[in-house]
Amino acid sequence: MATPALDARLLAERAFGFDGAHLAAHEHDAAVPAGLALLEDFAQRRLAGEPVARILGQKEFYGLDFSLNAATLVPRPETELVVELGLEFLAKRAVPHVLDLGTGTGCIAIALLHNLAEARAVAVDLSPAALEIVADNARRHDVAARLTLYAGSWFDPVDPGAQFDLIVSNPPYIESAALAGLEREVRLHDPVLALDGGADGLMPYHVIALEARHYLRAGGAVIVELGAGQAERVQEIFEQAGFSRCTIHNDLAGIGRVVMAEI
Repeated sequence: MATPALDARLLAERAFGFDGAHLAAHEHDAAVPAGLALLEDFAQRRLAGEPVARILGQKEFYGLDFSLNAATLVPRPETELVVELGLEFLAKRAVPHVLDLGTGTGCIAIALLHNLAEARAVAVDLSPAALEIVADNARRHDVAARLTLYAGSWFDPVDPGAQFDLIVSNPPYIESAALAGLEREVRLHDPVLALDGGADGLMPYHVIALEARHYLRAGGAVIVELGAGQAERVQEIFEQAGFSRCTIHNDLAGIGRVVMAEI
């Protein structure tokens, strides 16, 4: 979990262009004026509620650095559970094919491709600006040749005949009426498209559960992230859609954070 001290160190490293060890070794040196001015700007933005990751324009996820912009969420540690379960599920498949819906920064798809040398993936996002960041991140981590990007809503831009071993998604899951009450770091800086899950926060899961079976190979699965308190309802949505094995997986805080549904 981030602390004010860690936030300050990360911002100082960026402002002065040094790593933490260099800053510590030269803490009594006179500061460069340009660096001080930049650090002051960073500090004012942070005090106004802008997350450090947005100020820096990047965030680490599953051991990889990801660029982000105003059209994407900041990758979160909880989402790494989706990657862990995906890697375990795909481990015995020779050339796994993955579909990532609402890809954002591309962190899930790219982390999977980075750890599965033979895997291929399709990533979909409603925002063309988000897909620009995905393309940058894919190139940075040398997986661009194995990642296809589509702009559109959920399954709409996907080839109707495409078949996947795994479908993953960290969809919007906040209830529409709850958006105004979110913490300012989220309310003022995260894109509403990536937050608003409809009246009950479950709209995306109904869409994914209804359509996913048409795009899954035999023995395939869906892995979705969800909000606190939604696990049993999302599990039921997939069970009612005909998935035979639907399991809830807790995050490190013991909260039901992911549902995995297999056909």
